[in-house]
Amino acid sequence: MANAFPHTPDGRYFVAKNRLWRCTDPRLSEAERQRHVNDLMDARRAVKSAKGQDDEKALRQARDNVQAAKEALGERGPVWWDDNAPDETGMAPHNSSYAEWWEQQGR
Repeated sequence: MANAFPHTPDGRYFVAKNRLWRCTDPRLSEAERQRHVNDLMDARRAVKSAKGQDDEKALRQARDNVQAAKEALGERGPVWWDDNAPDETGMAPHNSSYAEWWEQQGR
């Protein structure tokens, strides 16, 4: 459940396993967001299926589809904010611009 993870005050990231992960672009309509989530779930199932069949071509296509869905959601690729703040995806929160906030969380 996404709400179980702490979110940065600006809503750009959530923290899981001591790493910052980019949130979905909040400008997406609910219908658009859901369409991309459905595409992502389909692509993830295709990855699992291709691995089970040991099909490298299908696996590559499925992984490309995962990437495309994550980019459409704003979770990968170009950042969705426009204030020139860097992308800190994958960083430990205590080593990021969110260090003070993270410390205040008692982490």
